[in-house]
Amino acid sequence: MATEFRVGVIDSGCAPSQALVSARRFWLDEGVLCEGALQPDRLGHGSAVLASLHAEAGELPLVLAQVFTEQGSTSALQVAAGLFWLVEQGVMLINLSLGLQQDRAVLRQACVEVQQAGVLLCASSPAQGNAVYPAAYPGVIRITGDARCAPGQWSWLGSAQADFGGHVGERGRAGASLGCAAVSGRIAKLLQQQPGLNRQQVYAWLQAHAAYRGPERRGVADA
Repeated sequence: MATEFRVGVIDSGCAPSQALVSARRFWLDEGVLCEGALQPDRLGHGSAVLASLHAEAGELPLVLAQVFTEQGSTSALQVAAGLFWLVEQGVMLINLSLGLQQDRAVLRQACVEVQQAGVLLCASSPAQGNAVYPAAYPGVIRITGDARCAPGQWSWLGSAQADFGGHVGERGRAGASLGCAAVSGRIAKLLQQQPGLNRQQVYAWLQAHAAYRGPERRGVADA
């Protein structure tokens, strides 16, 4: 059983310079779930997500489940397998900068069991459009990008789309993915400083310390 505070990430991989405690790849072969060694991050998505996490939290013991490689798509079965594996590795927080269009029982149940094990889940949600999963599942903290937020800042949105918004940086990548990673990084830093906080306490702390409240409104100053 891990004694150090570990953060799990489910994504496309990492850069060669980004150190990991452990990593595992999950893929489907003719519909059969397979697992094996990590492959290079061909998309660069996971590398950017890890960089955003580190920018907010500093150096972290990170554990990575790789669920997509050449294409930016995955399956509920792969994500569920990644979730269970990360829990086995002793993580206390999991960042999922991804969103599936369909609600699948295997992923829904995985999120229930992982949260029952005391692991906090943060997942990206688009600023507009239909709900995605796992962000739309009960208990999962829903996070999107917020252009108002500077490094170290986040917003309390409380909208139908997302709970919080995070710093996205200047790179032309998906804002929700990096916003999610940024807020996850800040949560990781909080949990390192105050071990033992539960989801409700973390959520309340984020609300209380948000730099902005409510969705961004063009031409209207934040109160």
